Amino acid sequence: MSTNNLQWVLAARPEGAVKQTDFRLVETPLRALADGEFRIQVLYLGVAAVMRGYMLNTEKFERPLALGDVMHGRGVGRIVESRNPNWRVGEIVHGKMGWQRYAIADGSPYFLMFKVRQRVAPVSTALGVLGLTGFTSYLGLVDIGAVRAGDRVLVSGAAGGVGSNVGQIARILGADPVGIAGGAEKCALLVARLGYRSAIDYRTDDVERGIGESFPEGIDVFFDNVGGEILDAGLAHLRRHARVVLCGAISQYVNGSERPRPLANGYAIFKKMARMEAFFIYELSDRFERAEEQMSEWIAAGKLTYQEDVLQGLERMPEALIRLFAGHNVGKQLVHVAD
Repeated sequence: MSTNNLQWVLAARPEGAVKQTDFRLVETPLRALADGEFRIQVLYLGVAAVMRGYMLNTEKFERPLALGDVMHGRGVGRIVESRNPNWRVGEIVHGKMGWQRYAIADGSPYFLMFKVRQRVAPVSTALGVLGLTGFTSYLGLVDIGAVRAGDRVLVSGAAGGVGSNVGQIARILGADPVGIAGGAEKCALLVARLGYRSAIDYRTDDVERGIGESFPEGIDVFFDNVGGEILDAGLAHLRRHARVVLCGAISQYVNGSERPRPLANGYAIFKKMARMEAFFIYELSDRFERAEEQMSEWIAAGKLTYQEDVLQGLERMPEALIRLFAGHNVGKQLVHVAD
């Protein structure tokens, strides 16, 4: 094991889109472990839109980063040194690790550290379909969206890490999903592999018209990852007692606006007696085991596939986040750090 660590730290607050120059790569010596701590060699790191929020000087997010702090990020890794009897050398874990080659944790709730128990898929899936991303898809649709067989389901950001699972889960449960994504390649993938009946290309199609043509009788469940204009378009086509699941708002994260776009069709919630509910996946941690067991069962049975978009090398972490905001990723955006 090396005696030095390689880390990406926050170099500047983003102004507009995230840029490579917002980050700086530094080398630091590995410190000795204290009692109760364990050291993890990071194998994979994931990126998420919320990371831009951590980079801002605002309390709206979990804990804003100071300049010079290691970038937040969830990873999956191998314990290589331990002074905690509950966390043993050789175990594979996933949790808060940060953008670095080696992470230190102590098993406290802050790190949200879990041991990888399943073996139905590669360890990288602990950051995707069998991790918080997959749990978000499952619990958001099943528990928050209360999806039922026969429901008409609209999903925005349908080719992303969460959306690429939601369509398949909806299909497995007997619902009728239609996805919104950007670009012909992504839209074709939604239909060919990810369970969607059809897809709407927000780059070339009139989204609101496409929703109306896809669901002439309206939407029962709208699983929204995007916010802004696309959320507004979906609200215009709700059925009575529809459920709107607010999972993310990537269109609003990009520019960091303090004044999100107002909703022109918000009155539809009242008019259709619909329910709109936002959720934060960490608040549902008591349900993770149920989600993991069900998702693992579907993967083992060949009912659920997964998409990973993997870049090679820790040096490409900023690129991975930039790609996410540009909409270039297909499935969960990951970076492979070590074998």
